[in-house]
Amino acid sequence: MTILMTGVTGLVGARLLPRLVEGGLDCRALVRGGKQVPAGVMPVAGDLFDPSTLAQAVEGVSDVIHLAAVFRSRDTDLIWKSNLEGTRNLIAAMKAHAPKARFIIASTSNVYDMDSPHPGRENDPVDPKPAYPASKVAAEKALQDSGLNWAVLRLPFVYGDGDGHLEDLPKHAIAGKWHPAKRMSTIHHRDIATAIHLALDGAFDGRIVNLSDEAPTSIYELAGLVGETLEPSSEPLENPWHLHVDGSLARSLGFQPRVRTVYQAVQEKLM
Repeated sequence: MTILMTGVTGLVGARLLPRLVEGGLDCRALVRGGKQVPAGVMPVAGDLFDPSTLAQAVEGVSDVIHLAAVFRSRDTDLIWKSNLEGTRNLIAAMKAHAPKARFIIASTSNVYDMDSPHPGRENDPVDPKPAYPASKVAAEKALQDSGLNWAVLRLPFVYGDGDGHLEDLPKHAIAGKWHPAKRMSTIHHRDIATAIHLALDGAFDGRIVNLSDEAPTSIYELAGLVGETLEPSSEPLENPWHLHVDGSLARSLGFQPRVRTVYQAVQEKLM
């Protein structure tokens, strides 16, 4: 098994790649010139915007883990170019040079409608308007239509391993005027690795799969875990299922989170 990973310096990739190497997997990393990679990883110089650089990157791989994406940016053109055009270029390279390889793409729980009457489910119709989730839905569709072996992993709020993501949450909640009682599904970096191992074994082939731990937690409580206090409110909560996903499909396919709650992560010093 030889794996190519994109987005290796990002929030998820920087923590996932070392775990795969520690697990004995043969890993390549698609990087722009000069970027460093962990010991034991083969760097492959390339750019998702330059299709001519991708043939060598995918040649001989059994799996591609596509994490590269642009999220929090005001440049919507860059978001679409990175998340859709980059994915299309990688798909084309695989179809030409590694047609039997598996393509695993990281997507987002932000694709689900804000006013959903239940936690987001993989078979829910999705038509998000903001550029980030809309571009991820388009990338999912391009992959589903590609003829490749594929798996889509929709990630909720990711945290842990010193990534600072949870520490940044209160400012985003304040800026977005989120109700403090809003609950979010979460997942620790350790369990992204757990899910990726399952995906590499074929457990998620041909499926869109939500990932989450076992305890969606309120914004108010999450802020408290990082020493911040949000303005309390007893006003009615609108869109109660927004950012809350149904993870039952993943569990039926063998996924069991090792870090079951954010509180466990705090207790075990995994933040």
